[in-house]
Amino acid sequence: MKSGISSNLLRSVISPLFISIGAVIGFNYSPRIVSKGTTATCFSGSFTCLNKINRVEFDTTQGTISITLFNKYVPLTTSNFVTLIEQGIYDNTRFYRVIKELKPFVIQSGNRPDIINQVPNGRNFHSIIKEPQLIPIEIALEGEREPLYGKLVTNIADKNRVRILHNRGSLSMARSQNPNFASSQFYIALTPLPELDGRYTVFGQVSEGMDIIDKISEGDKLITARVV
Repeated sequence: MKSGISSNLLRSVISPLFISIGAVIGFNYSPRIVSKGTTATCFSGSFTCLNKINRVEFDTTQGTISITLFNKYVPLTTSNFVTLIEQGIYDNTRFYRVIKELKPFVIQSGNRPDIINQVPNGRNFHSIIKEPQLIPIEIALEGEREPLYGKLVTNIADKNRVRILHNRGSLSMARSQNPNFASSQFYIALTPLPELDGRYTVFGQVSEGMDIIDKISEGDKLITARVV
C-alpha cells in the first residue's frame, strides 16, 4: 500500500486548502519577466525584491517558527509572501483551520480576522493593500529553467519531475479552485502529502519549530511575521 493520506480522507479535507476569492479580477504577475536570469525575484515593483532574503520567522502563541524560503525556484510566490509580511498582513492573524484528526494534515492561516466580516468572498487582504495581488500556481520542474505557471501537474512523467515536494513542515499557498487565484492564505503540512505535489505551490520549509507547529490548535495566533 502506498504511503500518504487515503483518497476518502483526502476528499474530506482538500477543500480547506481552497479559499473563496469571489469576483476579484486581474492578475499582477508576468511569468516572462519573472523567469529572466538572476534578476528573477526582482520582476515587479509591486513585490519586494528578495535578493538574498531566504528566511522568515513566525512568532506564535505557542512559540517561534523559522522557515527557509525557496526563492530560487518559485520567485513569484516567495516575493508575494515577503511583500505581505513587510506590509504586516499576517500580524495578529489566527490559525483558523487545524486538521489533525484521523491523520495529521495541515495548519492554515493568512486571513485577516479584523476585517473578514467587512469584506465578502474572502477578499479581505486586498482591501488593505488597495489592489488585487492574485498569483498563479508556480511549480518548479527538474530539467526546466523556468517554473510552470498557471497549470496543475497531472501526468506521471511531470509529477516525477516536481522539484519541491510536500514534506512534513512544507509551507504552501492555499488558493481557490482556480489555480491562478492564490493570495495571502497559506498552510503548513503536518505530514508528507504527495497527493498535493504539483497541485499547490510549495515555497518554503520549516527549519526550526516543528515542535511548535505540532502544538498549534485552531484559534492560536500568529502574532508577528518577519523577514530575518
